[in-house]
Amino acid sequence: MPGDVSAARAGVATDVALEMHRWMVLSRVLEERLLALYRQGRIRGRLLTGRGQEAIPAGAALAVRPDDVMCIMHRDMAAHLARGTTPETVLLHYFGKATGPSRGRDGDIHFAEWSRNNFPMVSHLPDSLPVAVGIAMASRLRDEGIVVVAFCGEGSTSTGAWHESINFAAVFEAPTVFIVENNQYAYSTPVERQYRARALVDRGPGYGIPAVGVDGNDALAVHCVVAEAVERARLGGGPTLVEALTMRMDGHAVHDDASYVPDELLEQWRRRDPIDRLAHELRGRGVGEMRLQVDWRSARDAVEIAVDRAWSAPDPTPDDVSSGVFA
Repeated sequence: MPGDVSAARAGVATDVALEMHRWMVLSRVLEERLLALYRQGRIRGRLLTGRGQEAIPAGAALAVRPDDVMCIMHRDMAAHLARGTTPETVLLHYFGKATGPSRGRDGDIHFAEWSRNNFPMVSHLPDSLPVAVGIAMASRLRDEGIVVVAFCGEGSTSTGAWHESINFAAVFEAPTVFIVENNQYAYSTPVERQYRARALVDRGPGYGIPAVGVDGNDALAVHCVVAEAVERARLGGGPTLVEALTMRMDGHAVHDDASYVPDELLEQWRRRDPIDRLAHELRGRGVGEMRLQVDWRSARDAVEIAVDRAWSAPDPTPDDVSSGVFA
C-alpha cells in the first residue's frame, strides 16, 4: 500500500463512514459512562479505556468479514461493538453479573464473544498474538479463507512473543494482519525509551513482510490500509504489519493520571480527535449536523438503557463458583 492513502480513503462509501462514526461515538459514550460508574463504586476491579483511539478498532472492524477472527485488545471497544457485542453485554461483564461473559469472574476487559469470532486479549500483552497465528494457520491448513486481525500496543513489540509470532507468520505465510496501536506510551514509558527504530514499520522488511504506517486517528485511512492487508492475506500473500500512530488520551488505567505525558502533547492530539475528524469529513460529504447528532443521542439512550438492565441482572451465587473452572 502506498504511503498516500488519500485516493483510497476518498473512495470509502459514505454509508460505511457513517457506520464507523456510529461505532466510534457509541464506544466513546459507553466508556465515559463506565468511567462514571467506576467512580461511583459500581464497577470494581480495573478500567482501561481507548478514548482517542476509536478510529483504529472501528476502521479495522469494518474491513473484515463476519467469519474473520479479531483478537481484540483492551482499548478496542469499538471493535467489540461493531462486531455485534452490545453495551448491555459489556456492562454485565463489568458489573460482575451471573449472565455476563465471564459469569462474574473478571472485572476487566479480558473478554470477547467467540460466537462473533472475537478472541479476548491475554495479559500480558501480546500473548494473544501466538493464538492469533495459530488460528490463522488452522484456517490456511483447512483452506477456510479466514483472516485473523490481531491488535497490540507498541510497548508489547519489545517482547519475545511479538517477534516470534510475526516471524512464524511470515515464514509460513499465515493469513494475519498485525496492528500495532502506537499510542506512544507503554504505561509511562515513551517510545524513545522503548526502541531505537525510526518507526515500527521499519521492522517489517526484516521479517520479509509488508509494513504500512497509517494515521491512527483517521478512521477512513485505517479502514483502507487494513482492508488491503486483509485481502492480501486472504489471497495467500501472508501477513502485514500495520503501525497506527495515535495517542492515549487517558492514563494506562483509571488509577493513572498520566501526569508523565506533557500537556502540550495531549493538547496537540486533542485537536486531532478521531471522532471530530470523521465528523468533519462527513460534513464535507454533505452529511448534516442533525444526522451526526442522531448517533450521539442514540448512543446515550442505548447506554442508559443498558446500564439499567445490566444493573438489575442477577448476581452470581456461591453455588456457581466451581462451574466453568479447569482443575
